Amino acid sequence: MHGMNAMKAPSDWVQRWAHLITPGGSALDLACGSGRHVRWLAARGHRVTAVDRDADALATLGDVAECVLADIENGPWPWQPPQQHAFDAVVVTNYLWRPLFATIRASLAAGGVLIFETFADGQQHIGRPARAEFLLQPGELLQAFAGLRVVAYEDGFIPLPVPGRCVQRLVAVQGRSAAQALAGAHR
Repeated sequence: MHGMNAMKAPSDWVQRWAHLITPGGSALDLACGSGRHVRWLAARGHRVTAVDRDADALATLGDVAECVLADIENGPWPWQPPQQHAFDAVVVTNYLWRPLFATIRASLAAGGVLIFETFADGQQHIGRPARAEFLLQPGELLQAFAGLRVVAYEDGFIPLPVPGRCVQRLVAVQGRSAAQALAGAHR
């Protein structure tokens, strides 16, 4: 993207699969950090909710998203119950907090799309994160979100940018077949 460095560019995984999100639909960027996906999704017409515990990062996103300051690891989920505030998409990148898996699933609206990408086992041999609690085990996302319709899944090493990284990636839909999700994206 013009004017964006590689660190600020949206994940290629998010860019590749965002077409599955209902046009103009709501999207939750969980642990959004600097907001690279928040801004990218908002620019595509989605109503974005940004959640993070970093008030400074959220302060830069208020012009494009609903910002929710929350420590989702040590405090309550911002919406109780999660189903009452369901999203057309939930995006999670470079973040892992296993106790939230069920809540993430419950936060998907009917037909909602989960786009998840984070570090996997093997990353500890390349760089950070290196602690096991921050690295997915083989097949872990598939197990955690069993019952959703898997559209795409990858588990392996990505060589660029150097030194590369080990990741696990999942795109899955709530209550739609992969064929319906893909067909709906081309309407």
